Amino acid sequence: MATTTKPSKSFWIITVLALIWNAMGVLVYLGQAFMTDDMKALIPADQLKLIENTPSWVTAAFAIAVWFGLLGCILLLVRKKTAHKVLIISLLGVLVQTAYSFFMTNALEVYGNTGLIQPIITILISFYLVFFAKKAENSGILA
Repeated sequence: MATTTKPSKSFWIITVLALIWNAMGVLVYLGQAFMTDDMKALIPADQLKLIENTPSWVTAAFAIAVWFGLLGCILLLVRKKTAHKVLIISLLGVLVQTAYSFFMTNALEVYGNTGLIQPIITILISFYLVFFAKKAENSGILA
């Protein structure tokens, strides 16, 4: 039987904040996936066009990013080593979705430079969570 190290308070704080972050991502995904006509009417036409013309493989990457991110954080909470691998899959989803938005659409024209803020933060947090999970695994916190 493997011995595990007791996690620090910072481990729990980071893990809970990451869980909340990923839960918000799930809510954004669900909001987009189940957008009603009334909701669409509130979105500027150029932004709605981007959303409606998103290929299914990008939507799948979005789903993978948020659902695997949420699962990875739950696995961190229950201290399972698989959290690291699950968070890598989430990161790949984030990178695919962001690469599509930056390089295959006119999203920067539509959203402007402020449209860079959210994707960059998401990428940075996703990378951090992968390294955080790996560090927790190496430290013996995850079993």
